[in-house]
Amino acid sequence: MKYILNFLFLIWLVPLLGFSQEKKPKPNWQNLDLQADGIPGMSTEKAYEKLLMGKTGQSVVVAVIDGGVDIHHEDLKDKIWMNSKEIEGDSIDNDENGYIDDVNGWNFIGNAKGKNVQYDNLEVLRLVRELQPKYVSVLPSTPLGEKERRQFLEYQKMNTDYMRKLQIAELTERAIKEFKNHVDSIITRIDKKNPSIGELKKYKPKNKLERKALAMMIRGINDEGDFSKFYEDLVEGVDHYEAEVNYHLNMAYDPRSIVGDHYRDSKERYYGNADVKGPDALHGTHVAGIIAANRANNLGIKGIADQAKIMVLRVVPDGDERDKDVANALFYAVDNGARVVNMSFGKAYVKDKQIVDSAVRYAMQHDVLIIHAAGNEGQDNDANANYPNRNYVDSLGLNMGVAENWIEVGASNWKYDETLVAEFSNYGKRTVDVFAPGVAIHSTVPESKYKDEDGTSMAAPAVSGVAALIRSYYPKFTAAEVKKIILASVVKPSQKIKIVQDKAKKKVLLSDICITGGLVNAYNALQLAEKLAVDK
Repeated sequence: MKYILNFLFLIWLVPLLGFSQEKKPKPNWQNLDLQADGIPGMSTEKAYEKLLMGKTGQSVVVAVIDGGVDIHHEDLKDKIWMNSKEIEGDSIDNDENGYIDDVNGWNFIGNAKGKNVQYDNLEVLRLVRELQPKYVSVLPSTPLGEKERRQFLEYQKMNTDYMRKLQIAELTERAIKEFKNHVDSIITRIDKKNPSIGELKKYKPKNKLERKALAMMIRGINDEGDFSKFYEDLVEGVDHYEAEVNYHLNMAYDPRSIVGDHYRDSKERYYGNADVKGPDALHGTHVAGIIAANRANNLGIKGIADQAKIMVLRVVPDGDERDKDVANALFYAVDNGARVVNMSFGKAYVKDKQIVDSAVRYAMQHDVLIIHAAGNEGQDNDANANYPNRNYVDSLGLNMGVAENWIEVGASNWKYDETLVAEFSNYGKRTVDVFAPGVAIHSTVPESKYKDEDGTSMAAPAVSGVAALIRSYYPKFTAAEVKKIILASVVKPSQKIKIVQDKAKKKVLLSDICITGGLVNAYNALQLAEKLAVDK
């Protein structure tokens, strides 16, 4: 949506998001090698050519906790986990695990009749709505106990944040729709569905805003190479901000009744349905392809881990995921044999961290490695909350230790210069472990299609793929050892990187914003794994 946001900049002179005009990277850049290809990818292809040739790995189950996966995609259909103890479509819980017909995983945001949640609120709204009846009429001078006073202050802070988000969403929705109206008007007058730059330059704009819209259309073709791709981004932008206003931040909207669970019972485990695709599987399908798209079928793309099998756990709606569902997806993944769990989601607020912590502990006890995306706010996670995370807390929010087998991932760019860290990526010297490719990542999307996407959501599965490779070809290594191998084998750039910190642009070393100061590298990781396996 970079062109749309730049258009809003032209209207309000407010830098909502500063994207630069860049050329596209080489295909499959995330798997290329810095020395051989001049691209700071993960050297995956080099690893297959020089380290894995002639070797056979074991099948390894990777749970993708996300918004659903198109399990029939041409590049994924042979890479989906199958529950061999379950018989598809017989409406019987054959393996008696509490989930009927869970052949490929489970959907925790649907009901037993097959109806699914597509949109949900942001967590900040849900928390404000819960506390509002108690505190909406309370004044700062109202006598309160210590616990209530603390909760009241939290409510005030959350309500202010909620109102700010709602105001921005409403203003942006109006602006982006106005922009689209200008674009549609120009297209109608030109009478071309996919106009060229030459055809646009011949058009005489009717007013100042139409002239600005025309300039953005021309820039869109220059950057994307095709007007249709620019227009696709525009439509996605309209859909996104409509969802913000109508669902994410709409106080009157609450879809949880669709699921039919006892929502306040955090320990309830058995609800949902077997529809692992759901109504919008774009994000989860893209994530799954990065990890495991078929490398040998001469179709589409090449995933990272040739022996990975994707267990699909649908938890993330269009909106914020719910803690209860995240916890249950983790419990399910562990109980059904996942060795790596990818979690490409996150939020700024949390309702029930203790139940998620209990599931994370369970995963740690069962030798499962969790890979989590650091988030896309361009913020320092050392100073800003981002959930879920590896820190265990008690009911008062006091620190109770950390989950050791957890890797937090930021997103890197394809240029090996000061723009190496993606401008949207969160970072943190104490909270983010590594960076991995997360810009213009070409991967699978529903209906056997492919698309480029940006985000730490794309960087996390890159690391999950490397973890799956190690667990496949060196299955004796524990989750803790796999993590150690990944972190010890990173590529450490020496140049300084541009970031925005405290609203100011800075240049820092990667080691200043990341625990390892490095980029994940599959070749280095497998080379180190081989050495350690020999020495073991």
